[in-house]
Amino acid sequence: MVEDVVRTLGFLCMGSRLRRIGERLQADTQQVIDEAGLGIQAGQYPFLAAIDRAGPLTIGELAQAVGITQPGATRTTGQLLELGYVDMQPAPDDQRRRLVSLTAKGQDLVDYSKKVIWPRIAAAVADLCGDLDGPILEQLAAIEDGLAVAPLARRSPVKEET
Repeated sequence: MVEDVVRTLGFLCMGSRLRRIGERLQADTQQVIDEAGLGIQAGQYPFLAAIDRAGPLTIGELAQAVGITQPGATRTTGQLLELGYVDMQPAPDDQRRRLVSLTAKGQDLVDYSKKVIWPRIAAAVADLCGDLDGPILEQLAAIEDGLAVAPLARRSPVKEET
């Protein structure tokens, strides 16, 4: 078996390790989304959640809310426009600014996701991290080991309300 150099080098590779864990969490989240047949990417959800929480936002505000670059926000917003989940209109106070808002289809997706998908993901991550205690490197190892044992899709499903 090959040594896990990223894990072995500890704090030296913290960024790589966090990226690796993030990518795994994102992939596991995508599996849950795909199983639900929603046709959306996990990385697009934060944009829908930001608009749902704050109302219509500019691309710059979306980038800030999600914590990514403006070109990345422009790209993701374009994808969501193509899927019909968001709409973009000139701001009433300044025609040069364009506001991104949820369409009815986007609001339906958010409402469904708030009830079914998001609680399931939150419960699965809480389950994964529930027993963590101690130094951060040990916690990261426990998260990685926990994901190897049971991906998010197999952890703590939340029962749908009737």
